[in-house]
Amino acid sequence: MAAPRKENIKDIVLNATTALLENHSFAEISLAEIAKAAGISKGTLYYHYKTKGEIFFDLADRYLCTQWDDLIRWTENKEKDTSIQRLVKYVIERNTAFAGLRLHLLSEAQIGDEALREKLVKRYDEFQKLISEKIAERTDLPADFLTWLILLASDGIVVQEVLRNEKFDKEAFIAQAAQYLKFFNRRQDKEI
Repeated sequence: MAAPRKENIKDIVLNATTALLENHSFAEISLAEIAKAAGISKGTLYYHYKTKGEIFFDLADRYLCTQWDDLIRWTENKEKDTSIQRLVKYVIERNTAFAGLRLHLLSEAQIGDEALREKLVKRYDEFQKLISEKIAERTDLPADFLTWLILLASDGIVVQEVLRNEKFDKEAFIAQAAQYLKFFNRRQDKEI
């Protein structure tokens, strides 16, 4: 009998799947390819995951939980500049950092993975509430509207990156968005 592996097999599978998704759609990847990329047998993979959908759910959950935890940790760090413009810049940068994975998630939800769609909608709502709360702590600007604007802009940036639109400059867009927000925030402060 072989000695048990010390590594977390699910993490190994998720890391291998993430690497495969860099060059293939989720539909193009087989469970056998995932097992091979993870360096495990198909039997071991089937022991932990019965379907690709289960892998995708865990991959989505890991991605979304990491974003959530990072945002909370960043906003609560008293040593960082977490002003409203920095908050918006941070959220957009984090939301677009994994454009490929994010697009895969949205695509799978759109083509009929109802459980994934429900999970993503739930996470969007949770993120919207958290980000809105953090914005409200920093400004009197309409936090709910601004939060949805940030989330929608992030999704739009992901689309432009996937399209490799050379006319779209992500960094310039984010910097300009932060400047506009700084302007509106100052204007709001003067009106109060």
